[in-house]
Amino acid sequence: MNDDMFNELLESVQQADDIIKDQATAARITEFADPEVKAIRTKTGLSQSRFANLLGVSKRTLENWEQGRRHPTGPARALLKIVDADPEYALKALHG
Repeated sequence: MNDDMFNELLESVQQADDIIKDQATAARITEFADPEVKAIRTKTGLSQSRFANLLGVSKRTLENWEQGRRHPTGPARALLKIVDADPEYALKALHG
């Protein structure tokens, strides 16, 4: 690594530290909207129990997502996005 690259990296780390300490603001902030879980489930026509089983989560977890007490993350969020985009195909693929 040459000196220019190192100095650029060091400056970037210092900027990140300033942002964390609220001494600077981020140049851009990326936010992702939470999926509308109830609307996605409604598209499938499945009950909460069957939809939760399909996703591999408990019914209670699904209820928490639908009522906004919790938010899906990681693979569950990705799977919800797939189901939202094409419910018929997703259900067919998930049912085997």
